[in-house]
Amino acid sequence: MSAPRQTKSFLMSKLREIGVEPNSRHGQNFLIDLNLVQMIADSADLGPRDVVLEIGTGTGSLTTLMAPLASHVVTVEIDGNLFELASEQLLRFDNVTQLRVDALHNKSTFAPEVMDAVGEALRGTPDSRLKLVANLPYNVATPILSNLLLCEHTPHSMVATIQKEVADRIVAEPWSKDYGALSVWMQSQATTEIVRIMSPKVFWPAPKVESAIVRIVVDPERRAAIPDLKYFQQIVRALFLHRRKFLRANVVSAMKRHLTKEQIDAVLDEMGFAPDTRTEQVDILTLQAFAEKLRQLAPDWTL
Repeated sequence: MSAPRQTKSFLMSKLREIGVEPNSRHGQNFLIDLNLVQMIADSADLGPRDVVLEIGTGTGSLTTLMAPLASHVVTVEIDGNLFELASEQLLRFDNVTQLRVDALHNKSTFAPEVMDAVGEALRGTPDSRLKLVANLPYNVATPILSNLLLCEHTPHSMVATIQKEVADRIVAEPWSKDYGALSVWMQSQATTEIVRIMSPKVFWPAPKVESAIVRIVVDPERRAAIPDLKYFQQIVRALFLHRRKFLRANVVSAMKRHLTKEQIDAVLDEMGFAPDTRTEQVDILTLQAFAEKLRQLAPDWTL
């Protein structure tokens, strides 16, 4: 039995049946261009060793495309009405775990139920790989993508529909207006690309901004070159906290209880930074080297 096609008329009809409307608080913008739903699934390049984590089941349209290809799909939905609606389509798959829960325990960590389900699926799959594949709600896109790189189960790749503004930040280069902590955090560990930019018209209800499909493929060698991932994430956030300030001012502000200005100036001189260097001018490898020197001097520092 094939799944119903997630068109605007289908969605309006099904939601009307259960007496609900899309919930803006949960970022519910349904992708109604069927070719783009297929593009997300295709971009993930799923196979029998892949365990998929999907955040935002919706009506299950993407889930039904992925389940026949992957070893297992763990799909998470916060909305009870959509959870029940998707269940109608997903009960026929014995390799889909549906969770009705907020995927994030807080802004920095995933809900334990989500990671437990992912771990069980990975253990049950020989030579398994974790892949995030999702049409992410805008309000959780950044914490989902960022925090998955700190979880106990490292993803092989992430393919997601997100706000174009966030996608631009993920792939941004130094000296550009979009280059920031998210750019450095993602690119320090993975290759990143924008697969497709999408008009608001391909969603229902239509959002007020453009969206994009991004593909992020984790590079184990890049990750291994960062001795302390959590420390690096936090120091990068601190360095970009005030974009228009000079690099030195940001470091002094972040490290004021741990390092003297003399110690900081010594590291800046050793790295060859000019007095007027701004963080957004510094490439990722240089930032990694700088962050490690700070960690050696102040290993107990936290943001």
